Amino acid sequence: MEERNVYLEDIPAEQARTRLETALRAAGRDGPLPGERLPLAEACGRVTAEAVYARLSAPHYHAAAMDGYAVMAAKTRGATETRPLTLAVPDEARPVNTGDPLPADRDAVIMIEHTQELDEGCIAIRGAVAPWQHLRPMGEDMVASELVLPPNHLLRPVDLGALAGCGHDSVLVRRRPRVLILPTGSELVAPGVDPAPGQVIESNSLVLAAQVREAGGEALVLGSAADEPLAVRASLLAALTQEPDLILLLSGSSAGSRDYSAAVLRAEGELLVHGVAVRPGHPVIMGMLRGLPVIGVPGYPVSAALTGELFVTPLLRQWLGLGAATREEVQAIMTRKLVSPTGDDDYVRVTLAQVDGRLLASPLGQGAGVISSLLRADGLALVPRFSEGLNRGAQATVQLLRPLTELRRSLLAQGSHDPLLDLLAQWLAQRGRRLVSANVGSLGGLVALRRAESHLAGTHLLDEVSGEYNVAAVGQWLPQEALRLVTFAHREQGLIVARGNPRSVRGLQDLPRLRYVNRQRGSGTRVLLDYELRRLGIASADIEGHDREVYTHLAVAAAVASGVADCGLGLRRAAQALELDFVPVGEERFDLCIPERHLALAGMQALLELLADGRFRAALGCEPGYDARATGQEVWRQ
Repeated sequence: MEERNVYLEDIPAEQARTRLETALRAAGRDGPLPGERLPLAEACGRVTAEAVYARLSAPHYHAAAMDGYAVMAAKTRGATETRPLTLAVPDEARPVNTGDPLPADRDAVIMIEHTQELDEGCIAIRGAVAPWQHLRPMGEDMVASELVLPPNHLLRPVDLGALAGCGHDSVLVRRRPRVLILPTGSELVAPGVDPAPGQVIESNSLVLAAQVREAGGEALVLGSAADEPLAVRASLLAALTQEPDLILLLSGSSAGSRDYSAAVLRAEGELLVHGVAVRPGHPVIMGMLRGLPVIGVPGYPVSAALTGELFVTPLLRQWLGLGAATREEVQAIMTRKLVSPTGDDDYVRVTLAQVDGRLLASPLGQGAGVISSLLRADGLALVPRFSEGLNRGAQATVQLLRPLTELRRSLLAQGSHDPLLDLLAQWLAQRGRRLVSANVGSLGGLVALRRAESHLAGTHLLDEVSGEYNVAAVGQWLPQEALRLVTFAHREQGLIVARGNPRSVRGLQDLPRLRYVNRQRGSGTRVLLDYELRRLGIASADIEGHDREVYTHLAVAAAVASGVADCGLGLRRAAQALELDFVPVGEERFDLCIPERHLALAGMQALLELLADGRFRAALGCEPGYDARATGQEVWRQ
């Protein structure tokens, strides 16, 4: 059991499911779980384990449907507005309220508003009624012995009322699948603990447990097992004593020297699958242990979440008697080229927005550990096996993670990164609007506008000749476009350095003696740096790390905070966010470039109104390194 673990194979997802289903069938665990009887008050969200039939008719008597008088319909024949009939009360017209039983010798109700009380003993009616008019006959809703709900039905609030109405006070529902979640890894620490280098916050159990509960199961998270084969074995065997339906073994499923899950499962039970051709999520394990299924879940968060979606949730729904969960699928146009491994089904998380009538999909970070992609994703784009990826402009099939109506109302901003675009998005959300940002650099944002792939672009491109921001670049890249430049904020750029400035950085002139982290080509920060280096006569080849590129100001700060760089050009706010020091270089103007055809959009109107809102401007101006003196002002139009 001590040998280094390796993949047994790398099989398609459907083949992996088939192997597990065959093993479950052999163990008698493939069918729906047995039922348990619950009071109706506790049954919402559960699944019926048998067909439910009406015990009583509803209503169980002939009932008045209106306030009025119970009559024999024949006695009202001939009554008109001009020739009313008089009926004796109660002999010929007995008073009833809605829901009252119908007297045995009556067959209709005349509404009280269609009568006139003449004296205590009689009424006048000015219209006839037909037999059974204004009545609810016995069994009008349901008749005793009639099917009310089929088996394998997910109970809704209205279903509980229907069951009570036809005489039931309880219902037989499927037992919830019991899932034990066993994290493994000596590096794991609990949420809320600040991890040391090499330690990892154990969050996958939270995600998997929530997925289990959302699918209708019960989840119990056990204590973490150390990266030792005996510890993994002991924890796994101890989990069996708690009579689970499924064990999820978190992490330890890869091919590393400390990944023992597959070896333990092979030694103690039956290893069915080790390696599935999906990305992210390659090192999935499936097996049987003492007749119970075990799924080994990869350690990277995005892989773990996808494993839950692809393999755990479908199994739980099968045990509950429910069909496969389906998501709405749409066709969307890729805004960037997507390269994918040819042998895998690649599930890529994307943001979605509708621009000029076209639904656009922008890929998010594809790493298996990029947790932010889980938060920001609007959909999953599937790149099938044996495809090398998708070109920009290609159609992609996307499974929706948000309602399509919400996505069609979203504003898409592509362009330069600014942390406070998130603040803008928060304020817009309070007004019922949604802003989606893609960090592609200032130049990338203008290109996206030229391709009609964005509603607006954030930009801070300095023109070296005029010293003006954005106007020259917009005129160059969008010469035929009617558009406006609206200022978002003035903000302070500078060198982000370690706390205490241990390298005594004074300014850009010090870069040749420092390790630098750069922004990507086309970003406004990169343009500013290159301009300043030329002005100072410094060659980029003389700067260590000039070719090391990251895509956001916070990524620059993170590189400095981790010690892989001495400094990088970025925003004061990014430095403060990671408790670093800051050496000012200068102030710049960050504008929003908006094509005029998008100004009429309700979301764009809300955005412009917000930029002019004094409360928002005050909040923006309070952020370190930001000045809102011109926020919301139109500085140029074309």
